[in-house]
Amino acid sequence: MVKRTFTLEYWLDDGWYVGRLKEVPGVFSQGATLEELEDNLQEAYRLMLEEGAFQDHPPDATKEVVLDVA
Repeated sequence: MVKRTFTLEYWLDDGWYVGRLKEVPGVFSQGATLEELEDNLQEAYRLMLEEGAFQDHPPDATKEVVLDVA
């Protein structure tokens, strides 16, 4: 089995641990505990691999957008 290290970014939201893998946009999950969050992220990553979600898909278009952030 191949192992790879990712950076888990997480925060608490209404008593739930919510997190994402910094290096893999789109892999988000939540859990009642930090351990459950890690397990759920592992499963989300595995499912995305199975679905081929990480294949290189060039965008149809790009556009700069300005967002209000304050």
